[in-house]
Amino acid sequence: MKKLIIVMVTSFVIVTCGSSDLKSNNQSNKILDEMMRNKTFQIESSSAQPQVTLAMQQIGNAGMLPLGSNVANIDISSHSNYLKMENDSVMAFLPFYGERQFGGGYNNNEGIAFDGIPHNLTIEKDRRDSYDIRFNIKDKNSSSEYYQVFIKLFTNLASTITINSNQRRSIQYRGTVSAIPAEN
Repeated sequence: MKKLIIVMVTSFVIVTCGSSDLKSNNQSNKILDEMMRNKTFQIESSSAQPQVTLAMQQIGNAGMLPLGSNVANIDISSHSNYLKMENDSVMAFLPFYGERQFGGGYNNNEGIAFDGIPHNLTIEKDRRDSYDIRFNIKDKNSSSEYYQVFIKLFTNLASTITINSNQRRSIQYRGTVSAIPAEN
């Protein structure tokens, strides 16, 4: 009899805990589906993962990275950054850590910035209910720099942004996606 009670209590606890996660996940799925249906969302990143090269290793060794960061994972939570999609337009400003391969110069452009209508935009829902977003877009401050952007939005509202450039090394950002607040 005691074994039966223990099994029933354990089963109840497992089902109760599992169902609350399921409800939370379903709510996040609905929020994410709505954002994708409207093509309106914003992402704020908390960390950047540049390609680790010898030059980046030297910067890390010199102690030039933010506190709590290393060359493979840089904390950008205190930096103002965003990627927003509103209907057919995409805007972004993301701090860049890494190497510029060739062309251009750093000038006053400290990061990756774009604002416009992307080319070859695709939004696809995968079998795990996450979303894959791909597009190409020109840099806001340079007529010769172009980005290939890949965004992965997960059901828990976590995000990854991978940016490839014709002038910089690749970089990835991790953060969270949310709805754009309504303006008053």
